[in-house]
Amino acid sequence: MSSWPAGWTEEHLEDFLAEVGRQILTSGWSPEDARGCVRLDMEVCPADGVGGLVQAGACRVGARVPDPVRLGDTASYLDHTLLRPDATVEEIDTICSEAIEHRFASVCVNGSWVPRCAEILAGSGVMVCSVIGFPLGTMATEVKTYEARRAIEDGANEIDMVLHVGALKGGDHEYVRRDIEAVASLCHRLGARLKVILETALLTDEEKVVACRLSSAAGADFVKTSTGFSKGGATVADIELMRRVVGPVMGVKASGGVRDASGAAEMIAAGATRIGASASVEIVRGGSGSGEY
Repeated sequence: MSSWPAGWTEEHLEDFLAEVGRQILTSGWSPEDARGCVRLDMEVCPADGVGGLVQAGACRVGARVPDPVRLGDTASYLDHTLLRPDATVEEIDTICSEAIEHRFASVCVNGSWVPRCAEILAGSGVMVCSVIGFPLGTMATEVKTYEARRAIEDGANEIDMVLHVGALKGGDHEYVRRDIEAVASLCHRLGARLKVILETALLTDEEKVVACRLSSAAGADFVKTSTGFSKGGATVADIELMRRVVGPVMGVKASGGVRDASGAAEMIAAGATRIGASASVEIVRGGSGSGEY
């Protein structure tokens, strides 16, 4: 493999490819874009041989300074989340500042805070994520699509919608698929990505499999474990199951109860490509937080 950057081992290459896959997955790229370029932001030191990346097919290499994200950096997996009903404007400003400092993937907030977050985070590389149909998922599809449109027009890059758990458990799978498909279609038309919150603590394993398959068939970009407001959050077993069902390309987000670095690492090892946490700062600093949204 003479085209590898000098000094790289197979492990370096595996890390690099994993990060490429993660960034492509979260970029909104689709097979129809196969002739185009995807912007990737990673640290590749000159000594490692950027030329090797170009020879391997890269059409552009982006670099950020200072403090570029390193391959496998846990911060780049984290959606810094604040969804409490009593969250104040000062707390919203704080999570945006923390997200910029630590270069989290996004901040995840309720819809009314999206314009403020979008303004603060503009040009930072940190995305804005908003929740819809939250936290119960039982709103009409038209309400969910309106929420999604408004959030995206206000500056959201990603939408986390709650699946209609009752419809799923009642066997109305076609309703569930159409509900997700309507929001996914709108998100993609407006340039955003969709995550579907399954609320796994309320589902059997068989229902989780069905929910993952319906989400994939409906065009969602991610499946996500939990709202953080139900009786349980993410588990390693659920992440492993979800990853097996959706395959290697679709995103899987672990949310609810991830409080420290070891817990985040377990979720990533199980197949998570994104982690929702209010304890994001504690996670990247090696401490432990409350895990409350």
